[in-house]
Amino acid sequence: MPQLDPTSFVSQIFWLAITFGVTFIIMWRIAVPKIADVLEARQFRMSENRERAEEFQKEAEAAHAAYEKALADARADAQAEIARINQELADKTAEQEAALNARLKERIAESEKAIDDAVAAALANVRDTAVEAATAAAEKLSGDSVDANAVAGAVDTALKARG
Repeated sequence: MPQLDPTSFVSQIFWLAITFGVTFIIMWRIAVPKIADVLEARQFRMSENRERAEEFQKEAEAAHAAYEKALADARADAQAEIARINQELADKTAEQEAALNARLKERIAESEKAIDDAVAAALANVRDTAVEAATAAAEKLSGDSVDANAVAGAVDTALKARG
């Protein structure tokens, strides 16, 4: 192997030193500064992105808080509107119930009057029928004509006794 030949060690070391020196100078003057610049730019972009992300996070939190507040306000408004509508419905229901009660009282009063009138008419009719029947019965039993006023008085007395 030619690399292990001791006679060529001096030239190998010479070229190794020159190659290493040139590579070192290229790296030191050109490559490393460019890499450092790229790393610095990358670090700057990362810190800038982190700051923007924090700003976006704050904006998102503010937007979320505003959304929550708007939602709470909307719920409160809806609850107030529901309460108002319920109160209006309760008022209307109370008004309608009062009007219905008044109409029912009127109908009940009319019905009671009609019943009282019917009872009075029936009692008058019963009295007249009772007077006629009593007169006819007394005439058939006695064979003589009976005084209608006397029979009417007896029927009135009997009706008052019965209630």
